[in-house]
Amino acid sequence: MSNIREQMLAKTANIRSTADRKPDATRRANRTETAPGMAGALAAAQLRVQELEATGLPSELPVADIVPNPWQPRRTFNELKLTELAESIREVGLLQPIVVRRVEPGFQLVAGERRWRAHKMLGLENIKAVVVDCSDADMIVLALVENIGRDDLSDYEIALSIQRSEKEFPNRTRLAEAVGLSRRGLYKFMAFYDLPDFVKHDLDLQPSLLGSNAADALASCLKKHGEAGVSATRELWTDVVGGHLDQGKLAAAVTALATKKVSGSAARERSIEKFFAGQNHAGSITKDIKNFTVKIKTGVLSDSQETRIRQFISELFSGTPN
Repeated sequence: MSNIREQMLAKTANIRSTADRKPDATRRANRTETAPGMAGALAAAQLRVQELEATGLPSELPVADIVPNPWQPRRTFNELKLTELAESIREVGLLQPIVVRRVEPGFQLVAGERRWRAHKMLGLENIKAVVVDCSDADMIVLALVENIGRDDLSDYEIALSIQRSEKEFPNRTRLAEAVGLSRRGLYKFMAFYDLPDFVKHDLDLQPSLLGSNAADALASCLKKHGEAGVSATRELWTDVVGGHLDQGKLAAAVTALATKKVSGSAARERSIEKFFAGQNHAGSITKDIKNFTVKIKTGVLSDSQETRIRQFISELFSGTPN
């Protein structure tokens, strides 16, 4: 069965876009590179919007009755650009109606959130809109495809939107195909889910602190080092927030500090007791956080002593009470 992106292209095969936006060529170093299918997914989404616009005639709707797409990944909008758009609308009016779908008790944005926000900024009561039928799956794909790869949108915001979409896309392979990501690229966004709460709290406030590549590396590091890794991350995270540690170097720094912590702890908890046969060193008993080890030099043991030691160990762990 074809995926949603292919279905979009099939539905819009005879419609030509007049405002295609090429995907950004430059990505931040710590962001996931989008798969080759991203450009096709973007084109399909743009054509899908045009198809939806063609299904109805614009009408005036109350601005207050419209709410954003719940799967919109963008948490913040550039105020300067919104102001410029608002001034343009004030001077020449709205040139392209927004697209909405009907939800009780009003309407939900399908496309045109910046235009809608500009109207709110201007204090306008009504806005030109085309009302369409649009499934939740289409809403998710349109929101994600339009935003993935834009440099002014953080990977963390995209990850939260992907997380909200899992009800409609329980099959992650299908979601990756729909938005033009590789499966590996999708899982890098999902690495944010495995980060400590104190990291995600700061990302809620400053989403661009960590890209998906850095988040993926950190999540793998924490999985390997456990509590020592979390402790190390807590110590180093303030340096990332303060701009003193590059996010791309965080995982390596956490690994180094966690390893040092474990080694130091093991050294503090390790004890060695030597024993002697007369004046000769016969062996040692070593205890650390993982092992209790008895070493005896073979040269100091008689056959009967070895037999007694083996019998003792066997009885010790036989489960028979002493």
